[in-house]
Amino acid sequence: MFESNMLPALIALHPVVIVLLVILGVAVVALIVLSIVGRKMQKKQNESEAAMEQASQTASIVVIDKKRMKLKESGLPQIVLDQTPRYMRGTKVPVVKAKVGPKIMNLMCDQKVFDVLPVKREVKVKISGIYIMDIISARGKLEAPAKKPGRLEKLRNKAENVLKENEGQKAGRKKKNK
Repeated sequence: MFESNMLPALIALHPVVIVLLVILGVAVVALIVLSIVGRKMQKKQNESEAAMEQASQTASIVVIDKKRMKLKESGLPQIVLDQTPRYMRGTKVPVVKAKVGPKIMNLMCDQKVFDVLPVKREVKVKISGIYIMDIISARGKLEAPAKKPGRLEKLRNKAENVLKENEGQKAGRKKKNK
């Protein structure tokens, strides 16, 4: 496989090449570890979603208010805060204040449901504990929120407006010159 005269050539590689090979090896190992951990986390998430789906029930609620709040300030039960990892306690979560039967409760909500959930209207939802999983029906129409333009779209619109202004100014100058 290797001849004895090739061995000194392999050992005498340039230091930059050796460093690049080591970095490449570390990157490959990191990708393998991340894929394994990601697969395990995906499996765990699928199991927890199946358990939540099994424990879910439908309820008719009247949505009073909805906000994105920090978990500490959301007014959720203390046990929820205790079970949440420390790094997640400062993040903002979608919280819905709703009247469920005679009680007013603070509920957590799925992000896609939070965007569509109407305020101050009665809605039939699928709930698992204090988590709103899905909207089943609502009185009236459910309106999807208007999509906010991204940075690139904003820049494009701004450039178009500037070009239109410049063309308008040029047309005004030509008329004045005649």
